[in-house]
Amino acid sequence: MHVNHGLMRKGESEQVIDVFKNQMDANLVYVDATDRFLGKLVDVAEPEAKRKIIGAEFIRVFEEEARKVGNEVSFLAQGTIYPDILESKDGVKAHHNVGGLPDDLQFELCKPVKLLYKDEVRVVGRELGLPENMVERQSFPGPGLGVRCLGAITCDRLEALREADAIVREEIGKAGLTIWQYFAVVPDFRTTGVREGKRAYDWPCIIRCINTVDVMTAEVPELDWALLKRITARITAEVPGICRVCYDLMPKPVGTVEWE
Repeated sequence: MHVNHGLMRKGESEQVIDVFKNQMDANLVYVDATDRFLGKLVDVAEPEAKRKIIGAEFIRVFEEEARKVGNEVSFLAQGTIYPDILESKDGVKAHHNVGGLPDDLQFELCKPVKLLYKDEVRVVGRELGLPENMVERQSFPGPGLGVRCLGAITCDRLEALREADAIVREEIGKAGLTIWQYFAVVPDFRTTGVREGKRAYDWPCIIRCINTVDVMTAEVPELDWALLKRITARITAEVPGICRVCYDLMPKPVGTVEWE
């Protein structure tokens, strides 16, 4: 089952449907629950609260879809990996798939890769015969863009984030760089700029790039200056509502990979 919670990256749901349904001939159930999730997140600014709302609503959607096929569904499989468990245990941040599940869960929970790091999970994926573009797909948190659209999520800022993120991924991809993960973040404050000779008071966009093996530590790659200028020019020209672009230099630790 693929649940589109409205917090997916640009074109992501279409890619998931193509891989599972068209390439792997899987019996995929697609659920567009965008309005449902965004409705639950109105005015919710605290990161942990957002994660728990999204995680709990995921389960409710699964339960509703499972009831449509009677007693055929007994298990809920989750992609929990070891860093999720470590960070949740240490109180760094709550992962929606670690301890964020409702007490009245209707399924038996199955976490087949919970003791593996991301690089080990990719080895398993290849052994299972999954497509290489899926095995090497960038990590994407369960709450999706919900933890990259900082603070209380609004539809206009979420759309600006989705478009800016697509530009970041497209330009770094075209540059042929080997970077473990790269994405955009849009915070919930505004900054003063100038557009066409007039004052603009819009959002900043933060570019986040990291290289890592196990996600427990991460370093920030030095991007070519011309690439950063090209990304900046495209975002400010093509994405309404953004008038400033920044590059995040913080390794892990002290910073986590995600901003929330």
